Amino acid sequence: MSAVVALALGAGAAGAVGAVALTGQDPVLASPTVASGASSASAGSVAKIAAAVQPSVVSITARSARGDSGGSGVILRSDGVILTNAHVVDGASQVVVKFSAGKSAPATILGKDPSTDIAVIKATGVSGLKPATLGDSGGLAVGDSVLALGSPLGLDGSVTSGIVSALGRTITEGDSGGQQPRGFPFDPQGSDQQQSATIPNAIQTDAAINPGNSGGALVNASGQVIGINTAIVTTGAGSGNIGVGFAIPINSAKKAADAIIKDSGGTGSA
Repeated sequence: MSAVVALALGAGAAGAVGAVALTGQDPVLASPTVASGASSASAGSVAKIAAAVQPSVVSITARSARGDSGGSGVILRSDGVILTNAHVVDGASQVVVKFSAGKSAPATILGKDPSTDIAVIKATGVSGLKPATLGDSGGLAVGDSVLALGSPLGLDGSVTSGIVSALGRTITEGDSGGQQPRGFPFDPQGSDQQQSATIPNAIQTDAAINPGNSGGALVNASGQVIGINTAIVTTGAGSGNIGVGFAIPINSAKKAADAIIKDSGGTGSA
């Protein structure tokens, strides 16, 4: 019998099977964790990369009429401008950002582009943040070592390792005319993006990506962000990561983010 494969967005939703709700309380894990995968990098280098990048990755709680949902984000500027997925903040009436040091701040949505699944938010009342170093996704090769950073299942500061499994994938997120379950499997209420996003040239990786990783960083062996984690493939209800995840190339994500910042009246470039 052939397996039923579904594409799922990587943002956690309140009430999701197996999910840990993001309630603003201390994370279940007191410190970041590194899970070894198929990466060729040594444990020491993985630890150094993770330590360097984690201050630039945040946890996001989005509150809406559907309840609380969780995701991740990447700091673009020291004044609190943050890149994430549009589906992470879709329909949100309130957004709260939690930084790696444990402090939280409210955030406003500068803008979002559901067609590319990119959004930019700005944490208020913050300064001196560490922006992520953005790399060149055009220079990736299949087999390159990568790390995925974010807050899967509400576990802030989590890191997983793997490789670039494939390049040039085209994936469609959101509702596809009934061909894939809405929000499957992380939103039992059947909520959905207002507009489907088609991601060309997506990066496929076997680094574990789970609900809550959406909007987080996929980084190379130099600690440069080369992708924004966005979706996984599952084989059935309640299934988590099976080693097939996707990220938006950072070259495309940065272009979309720059346009959002410009349209919002924000100064400077992402």
